[in-house]
Amino acid sequence: MNTELARFNMIEQQIRPWNVLDPAVLQLLAVLRREDFVPTAYRALAFVDTEVPLPEGQCMLAPKVEARLLQELNLQRHERVLEIGAGSGFMAALLAHRARSVVSLEIRPALATFAAGNLQRAGVGNAKVRVLDGAKGLPDDAPFDAIVLSGSVDSVPQGLLEQLAPGGRLVAIVGDEPMMRAVRVRRIADSSFETTDLFDTVAPRLSGFAQPSRFHF
Repeated sequence: MNTELARFNMIEQQIRPWNVLDPAVLQLLAVLRREDFVPTAYRALAFVDTEVPLPEGQCMLAPKVEARLLQELNLQRHERVLEIGAGSGFMAALLAHRARSVVSLEIRPALATFAAGNLQRAGVGNAKVRVLDGAKGLPDDAPFDAIVLSGSVDSVPQGLLEQLAPGGRLVAIVGDEPMMRAVRVRRIADSSFETTDLFDTVAPRLSGFAQPSRFHF
């Protein structure tokens, strides 16, 4: 496989047509080696428009979904980010290149080890993986400038929204199959949130989010 051609085609044929037009995001996708975060058995799928299987029945989101979520966060270099669902560590690596620091929570120990190893081998020093139930967030380390849920939920727990700093943003894929919607929630004030619908998609459920919360869109 011509890896660089496959990466170029992924960006030009999948990601850019999905309205990912931020030059900095596109450049990051061109240089960060996605194939290094994919299990060896599935390396041929690294640049394909599909979810890639991971250990313990989990998966990486499709490249265009990862890219779009990253763009919609509009991260700044001074910001602190919380990710729910580490997966392979690739999303954490993308976030880390755009922000000051990233903490990624993963409920499955084997997957957390896989993600942390990938981040270390990629030389990403400002992203850490912790084995915790992401549904509760990380209140002791809050507030965060951005929170990203790398999977779908029935609804966003109010407790996560309360861990946003003023002006902070949370992006998540919300709803039930066959149609879910990516949304961005911005904290305007202590008890005021603004929700923006972003795009329709489908993504696997995050573990620990089975019960609906009291916060609905």
